Amino acid sequence: MTDATLHEAYDSALPGEAQFGDYLALLKPRVMSLVVFTALVGLIVAPGSMHPIEAFASVLFIAIGGGASGALNMWWDSDIDAVMKRTQGRPIPSGRVGRDEALAIGLALSGFSVVMLGLAANAAAAAGLAFTIFFYVVVYSMWLKRSTPQNIVIGGAAGAFPPMIGWIAATGTLSIEPVLMFLLIFMWTPPHFWALALFMRSDYDDAGVPMLTVTHGRRKTRAHILAYTLLLCPVALALAFSPVGGPATLATAILCNAWFVKGAVTLWRRDEEIAAADGYKAEKSVFRFSLLYTFAHFGALLVDAALRTGGLI
Repeated sequence: MTDATLHEAYDSALPGEAQFGDYLALLKPRVMSLVVFTALVGLIVAPGSMHPIEAFASVLFIAIGGGASGALNMWWDSDIDAVMKRTQGRPIPSGRVGRDEALAIGLALSGFSVVMLGLAANAAAAAGLAFTIFFYVVVYSMWLKRSTPQNIVIGGAAGAFPPMIGWIAATGTLSIEPVLMFLLIFMWTPPHFWALALFMRSDYDDAGVPMLTVTHGRRKTRAHILAYTLLLCPVALALAFSPVGGPATLATAILCNAWFVKGAVTLWRRDEEIAAADGYKAEKSVFRFSLLYTFAHFGALLVDAALRTGGLI
């Protein structure tokens, strides 16, 4: 689909009156929930202590920065969002929020969140948040997403930065533990999104987004899902054996990665005709599980932190 056709599809959206929920949706609250949770975990498991008010403010401003990224992403992608079934109901393509308004909100929240995080925590954390917003909006949304099938591989780094920012907010420094948290999300992102792309390929075809399923086909995508899932396992185990890990993280890593690998092998073996005939049930199952995967690992880190605080490990 040409850029002209994409803009025609966007321009045909019917205008409507924006409600509070539309502005909230503009910030991608589901994506923000992962940002908030992983940043919070990174801050909590970091060594030392941080005043509760400063900690709350830091996580809040990281969340606002994540929301700002979402608003700027929706502003830039409003043309392709208008032709993808999964995104047609978003505030901009539906006509409830204007593109200029979304841009203004995104830029204002970006500046506000970075400055306030610097005041609440430290300049290093603020710089990390600023770089994350830049990476997601410019490097991923504006450059990688529409130019290469490796878009989600490289671009996945944007969603992996929050636990590092939380750690830096608490300590002012960086070490191996937040790097492992970063790598866990970074390696998890490709199989997570490629599982979605297997049963949503037509959306990416219509929008002209070079997702791996579009450029190399579903068979190659299935092989990539298996490869990245296998590479994810040692990262999860390394995190479990790191100073912030423990029995809960180790048990979670073993169980979740065993299930994830089993699901990836199932997808790799799947015949395309059978998958299409049953409505891509296995693919949807793996995608749904992947949504829980990261939350489970970071939740386990909190459990192990509590066990250490109580002197149980």
